[in-house]
Amino acid sequence: MSLSSPPSSAPLPVADLQDVERLMGRIKEARSAIGEVIHGQEGVIDQVLVTLLSGGHALLIGLPGMAKTRLAQTLGVVLGLDDKRVQFTPDLMPADIIGSEVLEETEGGRRGFRFLPGPVFCQLLMADEINRASPRTQSALLQAMQEHKISVAGHSHDLPHPFHVLATQNPIEQEGTYPLPEAQLDRFLMEVDVGYPDEAAERRMLATTTGINVVEPRAVMGAGDLIGLQTVVRRMPVGESVVDAILSIVRAGRPESSDIREVRDWVAWGPGPRASQALTLATRARALLDGRMAPSVEDVITLAHPVLKHRMALTFGARADGVTLHQVIDRLIARLD
Repeated sequence: MSLSSPPSSAPLPVADLQDVERLMGRIKEARSAIGEVIHGQEGVIDQVLVTLLSGGHALLIGLPGMAKTRLAQTLGVVLGLDDKRVQFTPDLMPADIIGSEVLEETEGGRRGFRFLPGPVFCQLLMADEINRASPRTQSALLQAMQEHKISVAGHSHDLPHPFHVLATQNPIEQEGTYPLPEAQLDRFLMEVDVGYPDEAAERRMLATTTGINVVEPRAVMGAGDLIGLQTVVRRMPVGESVVDAILSIVRAGRPESSDIREVRDWVAWGPGPRASQALTLATRARALLDGRMAPSVEDVITLAHPVLKHRMALTFGARADGVTLHQVIDRLIARLD
């Protein structure tokens, strides 16, 4: 599902309620199963699940050894998705991701081209260290992420459904890296910060990962269950107060029209309409993950940072003064009080 698909807020028919309850039970069990493998990252797990329930892609930002790759592998098993991993390197070519056409000759001597699909033809693609590849290679994912299809030699090829990208990025290694272009950043529904676990979680991790019996992920759901949950999210009603909160935050983050002086002084460019779409879907998905059938303004406040921060940029002057996007978004949230 792309963000451009029109959401439906029609009430769920009574006949569907039993199936909705079953699906909500499945995602709750999946959440627990992921937590058995990934310790101390409950907030990260929730944000990634919200992203998948919304039908979007997630960019995981964190230091080495924070289980970003392990999380993606665990999600593939627990959610029952066909997952593949691509290690992005400076010499990676677009064909290494999307595939290419090869010239073949039959036994009868006839020659023709045959398309060999690349690893992008899966349901969950792990793009590891995405900022290490060149801009040309990064752009190979743009069409796939937005349209869920790729074009090779003038022919379009549809990707499996559902299709999600989980990309990782190391914030401290700048040598040999390429910043992601704004157009590609906007395709990620959320930017998820992966931090250090607390002491209790790290203690549990030592006990479960360094012994003989290492806990492995177990399958809980299937692709059909995820598609069903994404449909429920699309059909969930959204109150006017939630819509007003989303528009208030997103539109106030645009320096050209903002009524907040700090935004006009600090922000070079603000979030576009895709941010409003992403925040609307994400609030619905968070409500569903929490067992509720309608989002609240509290969902908007909680999700504002991961949805907006990669869709905004600070001016040179603001960066020189030590201003952060976290401060700017906090200022946007404050207007809801």
